[in-house]
Amino acid sequence: MAPNMSLFSVNAILIISTDDSSRILTKYYSPPHIPHNAQGNNYPGANPYPTLKEQKTFEKGLLEKTAKQTSDVILYDNRVVVFKMESDVMLYVVGGADENEIMLYNVILALRDALNILLKNSVDKRTLIENYDLASLCIDELVDDGIILETDPVIIASRVSRPPMQDAPNMQGIDLSEEGLLKIYQFGKQKLGERLRQGL
Repeated sequence: MAPNMSLFSVNAILIISTDDSSRILTKYYSPPHIPHNAQGNNYPGANPYPTLKEQKTFEKGLLEKTAKQTSDVILYDNRVVVFKMESDVMLYVVGGADENEIMLYNVILALRDALNILLKNSVDKRTLIENYDLASLCIDELVDDGIILETDPVIIASRVSRPPMQDAPNMQGIDLSEEGLLKIYQFGKQKLGERLRQGL
């Protein structure tokens, strides 16, 4: 077993606009608990870009480097970066230098396909900004603290787009019209009055 074996395989997921190099959605990850023998930022899964300035410099250089690439996997700044272009945005998954490229590539494919399902094949800057909540939840279902949770785009999209099943039956019999809300208010007022009378 390799000494640097770790579940924390993703350092960052980036969605960047190719038009103006602006960030649409970026998430940098670090493990929640730093190993006791760690020195500085030199441990598996550590965030190599802790400050906003370092992140923006990395993103700008990465976009410039990948703009003229034909492959989907590169080594940039001693990091394995896999990327996909979707209309006017670039999707990136960044991992450590010893990380498995195929695993990271599966993550980027899952992200792309889940976004296509959720946004009805319209993954562009405008749609992503309008549906920022769905895109953010999609990434959260895919990776948590740098640990890959799920790579099936259909499962990710279904978790993001509907409420949990245990809450669904409770919501079916509720009348949310004005009359229904008035009935709920009257019922609550009546029960509160009864409780107050019993207590006094």
